[in-house]
Amino acid sequence: MFMESAKKKIRRSEARHVKVLHPHGTLIIIGGREDKTGEKRILKEIAARVNGGKLIVITAASEVPEEVFPEYREIFKKLGVKKIEHFHCNQPEEVRNMDLQKMFDKAKVVFFTGGDQLKLTSKLGGTLVMDYIIDVFKKGGTLAGTSAGASVMGEIMLVGGENAESHKVGNWMMAPGMRFVESLIIDQHFAQRGRIGRLLGAVALNPGVLGIGIDEGTAIIVENEKFRIMGENAVYVLDGRGVTYTNISEASADQTMSIHDVKLHVLSEPEVFDLKKRTALSLS
Repeated sequence: MFMESAKKKIRRSEARHVKVLHPHGTLIIIGGREDKTGEKRILKEIAARVNGGKLIVITAASEVPEEVFPEYREIFKKLGVKKIEHFHCNQPEEVRNMDLQKMFDKAKVVFFTGGDQLKLTSKLGGTLVMDYIIDVFKKGGTLAGTSAGASVMGEIMLVGGENAESHKVGNWMMAPGMRFVESLIIDQHFAQRGRIGRLLGAVALNPGVLGIGIDEGTAIIVENEKFRIMGENAVYVLDGRGVTYTNISEASADQTMSIHDVKLHVLSEPEVFDLKKRTALSLS
């Protein structure tokens, strides 16, 4: 009886179109631990998009911004970026006292560092700085983020949970993201921290939303409702629109999750995924 009821609920769910908020802009979404000492390919990609403008480094997710910003400033300077601004705040009210117009003047790239994604959304959500960030994106600029800075890019973000227990129904929570892309959930440090279970759970609860897991040292570059993979590891795309059964809404928090008929794509550089069609594109 329960299985039939669950199946009916899932059949009524419709897959939603994955839509980039401002299709003229670019998103560079990094799974964390990007190369900072070798070829720095992902960071070079970000630096190239500054193109004579300004790079804003946002460390609001970090507990140690005084360490994080100088490191990125030196890296980006060596990669040829001449104008770099640092944005950090501990409370949303601090934004009111900042000269954001001056800071964001001629900004071409905004880069979110790692840390705690809830810090980012709670400090910046609903503040004037978000208007400036979206304006950069709207004008064709680039928004980039690594680790926690990657998680906030989608409509929904995953928070918390023990990696070893990621298959348990009650091991993680979800919160609203910054929604630069609609109908997307992004997880990072993916294979390295065994996060397949929690992303599957998020897709089970939101079968119309596409789940993307990004390994460390790897990024997706989102342009024109498609993304390509850059980096040394993999990207995993979970599509729940064909799900026929899950126990996610009925099981107790300590029970092992069950889900049937999920579609999984595993992609590597230089493959491309079409967000609108939800298909991997052939390289031939």
